[in-house]
Amino acid sequence: MNTAELKRELIRQIESIDDPYFLNAIKTILDYNKKEPVIELAPEQINELLKASEEGKSGHYTSQVEMDKKVNQWLNEE
Repeated sequence: MNTAELKRELIRQIESIDDPYFLNAIKTILDYNKKEPVIELAPEQINELLKASEEGKSGHYTSQVEMDKKVNQWLNEE
């Protein structure tokens, strides 16, 4: 059985499953195989990210070079 046939067979079998616990188990296996982690954010975190994105688009940000200089100054203060 080649990859395309295996995918079709798995889809056919999954479509016939009505048990939500079993489907969640399959989803867990599939999620584990993802290359990128899934990060679930709270609504407050989403709002903060959206706000930060808008500030960046408006030019309200500190460049990495500027931030490196500030960090070096803080580290060298006595």
